[in-house]
Amino acid sequence: MVHHQGCTMEEDARDKCPPKFWRKTLTAPAPFADETSCQCQAPHEKLTIAQARLGTPVDRPVRVYADGIFDLFHSGHARALMQAKTLFPNSYLLVGVCSDDLTHKFKGFTVMNEAERYEALRHCRYVDEVIRDAPWTLTPEFLEKHKIDFVAHDDIPYSSAGSDDVYKHIKEAGMFIPTQRTEGISTSDIITRIVRDYDVYARRNLQRGYTAKELNVSFINEKKYRFQNQVDKMKEKVKNVEERSKEFVNRVEEKSHDLIQKWEEKSREFIGNFLELFGPDGAWKQMFQERSSRMLQAFSPKQSPVSSPTRSRSPSRSPSPTFSWLPIKTSPPSSPKAASASISSMSEGDEDEK
Repeated sequence: MVHHQGCTMEEDARDKCPPKFWRKTLTAPAPFADETSCQCQAPHEKLTIAQARLGTPVDRPVRVYADGIFDLFHSGHARALMQAKTLFPNSYLLVGVCSDDLTHKFKGFTVMNEAERYEALRHCRYVDEVIRDAPWTLTPEFLEKHKIDFVAHDDIPYSSAGSDDVYKHIKEAGMFIPTQRTEGISTSDIITRIVRDYDVYARRNLQRGYTAKELNVSFINEKKYRFQNQVDKMKEKVKNVEERSKEFVNRVEEKSHDLIQKWEEKSREFIGNFLELFGPDGAWKQMFQERSSRMLQAFSPKQSPVSSPTRSRSPSRSPSPTFSWLPIKTSPPSSPKAASASISSMSEGDEDEK
């Protein structure tokens, strides 16, 4: 842990700076260089990169400087500062931030003003000290004033202010250490996204209560954006109704499936009971057969006993079958005389049989 201007928190260095200037990196913002009078009392000797990587000198941290615009502070900035902070076992990271005047002159307009950019850097965990209104090109006087050992920046030549590479003299002095850029993220990329989706952000901010004047939106565009917001609301409502309808249909399908499953179970149970009762080997057939056999027994004549006596018949005369049980059709007599004649003839026939 380090505190302002590079003094360590070891026992032999605590008496060189008052406790009010000690900085705890994770619990307090980094101080501004021009707001404190605490100066590093340790001797400042020129170091080589090899010495710094071995952890020497032991009485002070290696002072590393990184500068930039840091507009729309993002993860690419933070990763570059993390690399600068971890270059050596014991390092103190100073970050220089250029002012609005220098930035607008040499690079272009910024989204965040200089006060916002300064404050953003103070709350990065890797930063030990923030230098406001940093120079565009590093001079020997600036390096000596802040006792800078090394400068960390990406190795791409940075052409600006009439120079092909503003870090050329730093590289020739052996004080430059390159860092790696983070692919896929940059301030220009973020601004490009905003410009590309300008209509979306304008509509969003109008919906949140910003006025057309604040957004620099014309009267016609304001009406168009508000109409589009109303259309989006209607689409959202329709989408919600569709989702609810789908949920209702899904519930109905689940209920229908349950009902069909229960109906199939009841049908199988009914068919099983029906076959058990009326099938080929069912109880109804057995009961019908039993009743049929009983009825046949009831209607069939009983056989005469074997020991019953038989009537003797004369061998000369064959018995004539009697059909007493068959009905005899007789025509009614046409007159009383005919009736008496038929009666006398029947009596004569009986006498002959006798």
